[in-house]
This record gives sequence, C-alpha cells and structure tokens, in this order.
Amino acid sequence: MRTISRALASEVKKASKGFAAILVTGPRRAGKTTLLQHLFPNASYRLLEDPDVVARVRSDPHAFLDELSLPAILDEIQNVPELLAHVRARIDAHPRRKGRWFLTGSQEAGLMRGVSESMAGRAAVFQLFPLSVTESLKVSLLRGGFPEVIERPSQAATWFRSYVQTYLERDVRAVTAIRDLATFRRFIALVASRSGQILNRSDIAAPLGVSVPTVSEWLSILELTGQILLVPPFFENFGRRLIKSPKLYFVDSGLACHLLGVDSERLLSRSPFLGPIFEGFVAAEIAKQQLHSGRSREIYYFRDQQGLEVDFVIPRGAGRLWLIEAKASTTVVPRDAAPLAKLASAVERYRVERFVVHRARTKSASTTALAPGVKAVTLADLVASMASQRRS
Repeated sequence: MRTISRALASEVKKASKGFAAILVTGPRRAGKTTLLQHLFPNASYRLLEDPDVVARVRSDPHAFLDELSLPAILDEIQNVPELLAHVRARIDAHPRRKGRWFLTGSQEAGLMRGVSESMAGRAAVFQLFPLSVTESLKVSLLRGGFPEVIERPSQAATWFRSYVQTYLERDVRAVTAIRDLATFRRFIALVASRSGQILNRSDIAAPLGVSVPTVSEWLSILELTGQILLVPPFFENFGRRLIKSPKLYFVDSGLACHLLGVDSERLLSRSPFLGPIFEGFVAAEIAKQQLHSGRSREIYYFRDQQGLEVDFVIPRGAGRLWLIEAKASTTVVPRDAAPLAKLASAVERYRVERFVVHRARTKSASTTALAPGVKAVTLADLVASMASQRRS
C-alpha cells in the first residue's frame, strides 16, 4: 500500500530526539504501525498479537528483549502490558539513549494505565486517528479515513464488515468479558443511529433490553478503543443554565455509514442521518487536527436549557474561541449563522471567531462572508485554518 504522509510524523520524529520511548495509541488499523515503520525504517519489528509470541514474552520477557535489535517497534503492546516494566528497566540502564523503543496500542485505557505506572517521564504519548482531509483528498464523508478503505473503496463494505468482526473478537473481548457479542453488535449499530445527539443512556438501553450501567460500560469500551468521541459541553455557562450530558459521534464517518446501511453517495444524500454524520465528520476532523499536531483534544459543544445550541466550541488560546456550526448542505444561508451570533453576544471574556462549515460543492476551496463576523467555509478550509493559525 502506498505510504501516505501523516501530520503527526513531525511531532513523533521530534519527540524521538528527546524521549527513550514513543507510544502511539489509537483505533485499530488507523495507521500506527505504518507511521512508525515509515519514520524509522531501520527499527526491528515485533507484533505482539500472535498467541505463541505472547506466550513466549510472558514466559521469558528478558530473553525476548535480549534478542531485539534496537531501535525496535513493539506493535500492539496492550496484549502484554507487563513488558512495559522490563522496557523501563532497560531505559533506566541507559538514560541518555533516545529513540530506542517505539510502541503501539489499540486500547488506550489499560495501556495508559501501564504507561503511567511504568513509563512516566520516559515515553512521549501520541494518539493517531484515521486519515484526515488534510492528509488525503480521498477521505470522504461516505468512506471515512481508514487507509485501507480509501486505497480500495470498491472493497469498503467487506473491509468494514471484517473490521467490526475483528474488533468484536479481539479488542472488545480483551477489554472486558462480554458474553453476548450479538447484542453488543446491535448496540454498536444503535449507537451509530444516535450520532450527533446528546447522550441518553436510557434511550440506548431500552431497545437492547440491557441495563443503563451496562450501556455505560459498553460506551466506555467504544471510547477507550478509539471508535467514538464523547464531546462534553463547554465549561462556562455565560449566565445560562446548561445541558450537562456529552454529545456522541463516531470517529470514522465511513464506519458510521456502514453500520447504518448507507453504502452509496445516493443513499447518503437521501439519508435522514446525513446531517448527524456530517456533524460527526466535522468533530472528528477537528479532533484529528489537534491530536495529529501533538496537542490535547479540546472540543466542546454549547446548549442551554432554553434551546440555544452551537455545534462546536473550540478554545484557541489567549482568550480566543471559535464557534462552529456544521451544515450538511452545500448551500448555506444567513439564518444558519443565527445561533453563532446569539452565543457570541453573550461572550464577554473571549475574542470570538465564527464559522458555518458546509459540504463542498467542488474540490476548490471557498470562504465567504455569510453574515457580519461569520464565515462560510468548507471543512478542508476550516482545518487548514486551524493548522496555519497554530503555526503562526
């Protein structure tokens, strides 16, 4: 498969000069291994997923590490988190040697617990999502950004079906002992149908016949394995009573479309889920731009109990906010900017920029003034602007 340049590459390369270990987490098949092998082609490689390899590591971790040629890539290390303590000991034996250990993992929760206990101060940690619109022109609302899907779009349905099966059999079972995988599969599809909505656990639990605590546990699994984003409400109320529950989105719009049975542009354009899927696409691209530039994810929404809602609120540092509305239409009108103007009028402590993000009519970029102080932009334009402002 053709190697695609990743925005995170420069951050990982820079960190390898100052840290002994690099850890890249994120959803399965997002491109973590490809990124590290591309950046460090001379590193040896071990996949810690084969049962025989895992058994060998657990029986004699010292012998396994002694045979490695450093630098080394240890792929899917969440399968043997106890190995982290032994890697730490070797790092501490040669503290001046940097860029020697490159680790990947698909299950962030347990992996991060191991890192915090074993590798604090020794490992630089990054999160990699599937490809963004700035990394490949092939990324789309229908197909999403998984590298293998955009390289072979004709095989998308088969790939997503296999991905879900693999995810259920490996990641989910590794995180928790779910007895009824068929119900969990229905749960994933139901969550896809709730994309873009304020999270209501009871609404998800009832059709499945499971308890609310069970839904909470299963949502945590989806979040911790990088499948969904839970976007919290903005933390300041601006003198208003706020809704406190998060909004729910899938990280990859292609996977969401697959789970909803949307497999063509024609079906997508007519689907009642078009708006929520596009809103989730925007949320994921904002998160990718932040994470792939080595920063923490900071994305919120605003909704008060009087019904004023703005899709996304993005802190931009130095007392600045971006207010963003996502519209799946290719044509936007001034009334689409009304919620932005209303919320902006209540913001006193911040300098505010306002955007309505819409689907592109053509491949060419376009930015227009929609209303006083509001720009109508494509998603590619928005994330490019985020990146350029950060560099400046």
